[in-house]
Amino acid sequence: MAQHTTNYVSTLIEVAEDCPASYAVEPPASEKPTIAALHYELIAEQPFSRTSDDVIFETHARRKGIDPADAAAREAFFSKGQACLRSSPLGKRYGWGIVSDEDGRVALVPRESEEYTRLAADAGLGHTRAMRSRRA
Repeated sequence: MAQHTTNYVSTLIEVAEDCPASYAVEPPASEKPTIAALHYELIAEQPFSRTSDDVIFETHARRKGIDPADAAAREAFFSKGQACLRSSPLGKRYGWGIVSDEDGRVALVPRESEEYTRLAADAGLGHTRAMRSRRA
């Protein structure tokens, strides 16, 4: 069974062109955590410890009541293509850039930070943008 991946390597996912947040904000907490809140929690609590695949699958697992350590469930999940972190509400709505290191592990970068400006200008990194919320 072919396995798909959402991982980027040494890449900055820049904030979407139509992101309404002029600075990064933490997604609101709620009784049933949103995808944005789960992505934020999983990446912010341990920067550069999880890959995009880890974040995407653990978010899915938590929302569906699946054990995130279930290797068979993970394999089945990635047997079809999945939306990558470019579609995450963090970059589309909440003002967070997502940078991946050479091993594909991710961290959040607030759009208003000096680090974001430096990474956005770094020609040694790959660059892509979070997906727009609306058509141009």
